[in-house]
Amino acid sequence: MEQNSKARTGEKLLEGLWQVYQDDLPPILLDLAATPPMQRLRDVGMNCGCEYTAYDCFSRLLRYTRYTHSVGVGLIVWHFTHDPAQAAAGLLHDIATPTFAHVVDFLRGDYLTQEATEDGTRQSIEQSGEIQQVLRRYGLCTEDVCDYHRYPIADNDSPRLSADRLEYTLGNLLNFHLGTPAEAAALYRALTVAENEDGLPELAFSDAASALRFARIALDCAEVYVRDEDRYAMQMLAELLRDAMAAGALREQDLTGTESDLIETLCKAPEWRRRWAEFRSLHDLETSRAPKGAGWRCVDAKRRCIDPLIAGQGRVSACFPDFGARMQAFRTRRLDHWIREKRPAAE
Repeated sequence: MEQNSKARTGEKLLEGLWQVYQDDLPPILLDLAATPPMQRLRDVGMNCGCEYTAYDCFSRLLRYTRYTHSVGVGLIVWHFTHDPAQAAAGLLHDIATPTFAHVVDFLRGDYLTQEATEDGTRQSIEQSGEIQQVLRRYGLCTEDVCDYHRYPIADNDSPRLSADRLEYTLGNLLNFHLGTPAEAAALYRALTVAENEDGLPELAFSDAASALRFARIALDCAEVYVRDEDRYAMQMLAELLRDAMAAGALREQDLTGTESDLIETLCKAPEWRRRWAEFRSLHDLETSRAPKGAGWRCVDAKRRCIDPLIAGQGRVSACFPDFGARMQAFRTRRLDHWIREKRPAAE
C-alpha cells in the first residue's frame, strides 16, 4: 500500500509538469498515449532500477516513469513546433525501452553510449496495429515518427538542449529535490527557439540567468547519474538479469514487458527471489584503489551534460567560464576506482 501511494504521489507531481509544458494534450498525443505499447511504459522507470535499492539517494525517489517522461517530451515538442509528426516522434522515442531501461545497455556492453535501448523503436511502431491506426488517422506513417533524431527540437547532439534532455532534467529537478515546481515552470517559460551554430533550430533561453541556473541543475543531475551507487546498482542488476537469463529463469522477451511482470517471473524460484532481495537491500558502498577480497566492480559511466544556448549570446560555458570549467572537469573525471557493497571488517 505504501509503495502504491508513493507511486501515485510521484505520478501526480511529475505529471503535473505536463500542464507547464502545454495547456492541453493535443488529440494525436492523447490517442498515441492510450495505445498498449505506450501504456506499457507506465511500468518502466526512469531511474534504471536504482529506485528499487535501499541507497539513501534513491530509496526516497518518487516513481518517475518512461510514460510520464515520453508524454512530457511530446508536449514540449508540440509547444515549440505545433507539428504533429515531430510531437509524435518525441512521444514515441522511448517506446522500445526495455525493463529497467539502461540496465539493459549494461547487460549488452553499451553502457557508455546507451543507444542499444533505442534499437527496436521502428519495429515497435510498425508492429503495433493501434499505433498504425492512429498514425493513419492523422495522415502520418512510421517513417514520419520512428526517428526523433531527425527533429532538432526533439533531439540533437549532446551537450545541446533538446526536448528529451529538457524533460528529464526538469523531472529530476523535482525528483532529486533540486528545485520546486514553481522554479521548473519559471525555467520553462524562459525558453524560446533560436538558431544555433549550425543554423539549426534549438531550444534556447531568453536570458542568461535562467540559462545558467538550468545548466547548473542539469550538471547536478548528471552528478547523480554517475554516483557510485548508481553505477554499482545498474551493474549488479545487469548481472542478475544476465545470470537469470543464462539459467532460464528469464527469457529475452521478459525484457520487453513491464518491470512488475519481470520481477514476478524472477521471484518464482527461491534462488532468484533471494538474489532480488539482495539487490533490493543494497544500502552502503565502500571504495578502493587496491581492492582485496571478492565483490569489487570497476564501472565507468556515460557523462551526460547540457550546455544551453542563450539566445543571441552563445553557450553558457562560453558566457560563464566558471561553469564551463566545472562542466569540463565533470566530462573528464576518472571513474576508475573500485566499488562494492560494504562488508564486515573481517572480509
